[in-house]
Amino acid sequence: MLKKAGKDIPTKSGTKTNPKSQKEVLGKMLDKASKEIPTTSGTKSQIMMRLEKMVEKSDIMHGAIRSVDMDEGVFRIAHSELIAKEDMQQLFEHEELGIVVIHTYIWYMYDTLMRGTELCNRFNFIAASRINTMFITKNPTSVMNELVDRFMVAGDNTTPSLYFLPFNSGNGGHWVLVAMDLSRLMVYYLDSLPGNWSKYPSMKKTVDAAILKFRSKKNYRNRKDITWIRVQCPQQNNSIDCGFFVLRFMRDIIALNRIDIPKMVWNNNLGFILILSDISSNLLLNHEYVLFS
Repeated sequence: MLKKAGKDIPTKSGTKTNPKSQKEVLGKMLDKASKEIPTTSGTKSQIMMRLEKMVEKSDIMHGAIRSVDMDEGVFRIAHSELIAKEDMQQLFEHEELGIVVIHTYIWYMYDTLMRGTELCNRFNFIAASRINTMFITKNPTSVMNELVDRFMVAGDNTTPSLYFLPFNSGNGGHWVLVAMDLSRLMVYYLDSLPGNWSKYPSMKKTVDAAILKFRSKKNYRNRKDITWIRVQCPQQNNSIDCGFFVLRFMRDIIALNRIDIPKMVWNNNLGFILILSDISSNLLLNHEYVLFS
């Protein structure tokens, strides 16, 4: 069994095989491939061609599965994510992104942009697999307590910092980003489609209740009501890019180290390609090969 954001999930064989032997066999292949990581220079079509060539050479498209081990620093819950052919197809066939891809890119941002820096005290992540429309509908109190527990493990939250919640409307639905500043009782709502949080009243109610309960447990005085702000951010021009935009929003905020999100100037260049390149090169070249019988 593997842990997926705190949940047990079965593997195809029932157990996780030891990847050591596979890694030894493929060591020379990885060394060679690491010199061929595509960059984001050139036109969009040129970048896509380099990425697709790298994927074609990888065994992940022939049944191999990557195990991405996430330590407690990411979601405060150590677990493993499995990413396979169908997840890579979401990227290269430009489909709607699932939770595994969202979580894997969050891990990538933490590992490459944040680990060992002061950014770890400014930005925190909440697992999308644990806070979503389906769980809120079934048991809103449990979800609220889950959020409170997440808030409790990260410092005193008296200085400005953000908690990122990639929120999905359910059943492969729309992704939005909710960024919470507990010290200033502010919640930023980032949506790549028109509208605001009123589309998800149960989500807003749960987030508000969790923030107030957290502050009560910490004996902080609630000096004012919680303020929600609809951030003016780049908009998608199709029906499938919402997951890519949520990843872009988090990446830009962290890279610019901006807690005051509404004052950001967004970068519209190569957003989709940048994320695709990050995930592809990192997963195909730098992670354990885990094969299942």
